Amino acid sequence: MGDVATLLLLRHGRTTANADGILAGDLPVELDEFGTEQARQAGARLSGLPLAVVISSPLLRCRQTLDLALPGTPVTPEDGLRECGYGEWSGRGLKELADNPLWAMVQHHPAAVTFPGGEAMAAMANRAVTAVRAWDARISESHGHDAVWLACSHGDVIKAIVADALGMHLDLFQRIQVEPSSITAIRYTPQRPFVLRVNDTGTSLDALVHKHRPPAEETAEGDAVLGGGA
Repeated sequence: MGDVATLLLLRHGRTTANADGILAGDLPVELDEFGTEQARQAGARLSGLPLAVVISSPLLRCRQTLDLALPGTPVTPEDGLRECGYGEWSGRGLKELADNPLWAMVQHHPAAVTFPGGEAMAAMANRAVTAVRAWDARISESHGHDAVWLACSHGDVIKAIVADALGMHLDLFQRIQVEPSSITAIRYTPQRPFVLRVNDTGTSLDALVHKHRPPAEETAEGDAVLGGGA
């Protein structure tokens, strides 16, 4: 494969907005008690890994997650990993947004969606993929094929990065699940990316048994939760 690093994508822990079914967007929401424990558990899983570089979305919830998971570790902010700019949708309830006509397009044709007063999902995907690929190339060159590095970001952002690595059109990215504090692993090579792990929370297989969504997140059956859910 040549000299290629391994990227670990960490989603931030659960926030107060996640728990209440609110689309946080770029609001400075904080981890709730459960999310704080998730971040510590993620840190336990990452403990001992020789992380060459750690980068992060500059938003508060990602910074808090890394402060708990990797205390004392230098973190470089990367604006390309910022949450999608949901514009006028930020701070509103998912149940309310599910009644908006744009919701159906978010579910089935996200590549064509631009949020009112906000960002296009395609632009979000492009900036995120561009950022991680550029970082990966630099880290691979400077640290070699044994390097492991970490990027902390948000649900939809990580889903977009995974979709790109899988060669999926962005319109299909709602098929990917990325839970709070989960770890996804990708190795980019000169020929193709290899997706090594997706949405790994380190929990038992009981987590795969279908459970009903929290009432705050209830939308039509089969709809993806915008922002990634709780």
